[in-house]
Amino acid sequence: MSDVLEFGIKRENEERRDGGCAVVFDPASQKYAVGKQENGWLRLFSGGINNGEDIKDGTLRELLEESGLHDYLYIEKVAEALAHYHNGLKNIDRVAHATCFLVILKSTDLKSTQLEEHEKFVLEWTETKELLNNWESRNQEKNYDHWIYFFKKAVNRAIELGYDKTSAIIKE
Repeated sequence: MSDVLEFGIKRENEERRDGGCAVVFDPASQKYAVGKQENGWLRLFSGGINNGEDIKDGTLRELLEESGLHDYLYIEKVAEALAHYHNGLKNIDRVAHATCFLVILKSTDLKSTQLEEHEKFVLEWTETKELLNNWESRNQEKNYDHWIYFFKKAVNRAIELGYDKTSAIIKE
């Protein structure tokens, strides 16, 4: 794992929970799907992977459970990282081998969500700058470094593939 970048601040007693996240883009609206928490903070749809579960399958399961989005046109793994962060929803310090997938939607049709008790957020559509500003404004503890890295890589890939026609290439 020496070629995998490491982000965040190492903390004592971190819990290991490997998982995945999805950067979800809707070509029709030219916006990205995120979870909006009660406090206004935005988040990627993400979560831990169950024992024996494929990382892609687990990430898409989390995306469906948390957002209800299910009609995908294109899926691609864009990056991996070792992430140290504080999980604010569970109030626990974590370290994770995280994998990010770019998910291009065919439609924004929704199925029912299956949020866990600690997951208090709703589906929101946002533009690139709004999301990056939201994370960078509250990243003093470096909890969002890996999401910022993943998001920039995914946006640049969506542009390269011709789906995102309104965002500008982001310096990584």
